[in-house]
Amino acid sequence: MDWQFLFETFVSLISAIPLTLELAATSITLGAVLALSLALCRLSGIIVLEWFARAYVFVFRGTPLLVQIFLIYYGLGQFPEVRHSFLWPFLREPYWCAVLALTLNTAAYAGEIIRGGLLSVPFGQIEAARACGMPRLMQFRRIVLPLAIRQALPGYSNEMIAMVKATSLASIITLMEVTGVAARIISESYRAIEVFIVAGAIYLTINFLLTRLVHLAEYWLSPHLRQPAPYHPVATSVSPLEGNAR
Repeated sequence: MDWQFLFETFVSLISAIPLTLELAATSITLGAVLALSLALCRLSGIIVLEWFARAYVFVFRGTPLLVQIFLIYYGLGQFPEVRHSFLWPFLREPYWCAVLALTLNTAAYAGEIIRGGLLSVPFGQIEAARACGMPRLMQFRRIVLPLAIRQALPGYSNEMIAMVKATSLASIITLMEVTGVAARIISESYRAIEVFIVAGAIYLTINFLLTRLVHLAEYWLSPHLRQPAPYHPVATSVSPLEGNAR
């Protein structure tokens, strides 16, 4: 094991970490908004919206992310309507194609997680909100959504970790994130083991920090589960004069 080469590889891969984090953060944020919309469509009771959400989840969960990236990056450019539309300045860029593919993919998984969180909200909480005279939007914003997030966060954290690792697939469409830079170094040095060890350690560190942030969010959203501070009664001293008086 050449430690000097490992250090040089680590320094080279550090420059690609911001792009990896940017891809992950953008796709997770946009995917969360789309996932919430899909979950609401599933629970809306409107047949058209419900079946659209079902079909969306079926397609994007049932096909590989790699195929979805290829279809978006290579496939959409084959249609003249797309090339002459206002979306073409974005869809011709590898970065936005990767963001779009990652967002659409994570929304399918996260939508089912959020739907499960919404269904887990106790109905008694909703009845109490109605008894207080809250409108439906206020009920959702103050009661249903916070409780659903708290229930769905452990499962959603797994999806966020999966998306951080899925950014490695963006290297196949010429994006120089961590895996893309690692592949370039391997092509120059022919030392795959050392390079992938460093790349794997970087992904492991990112996901470790992400799990710690999720753990802090769970702690903040679950005040009722925290252990109360132990109560220590303060012993008051009695003076001799007070004792004789008693």
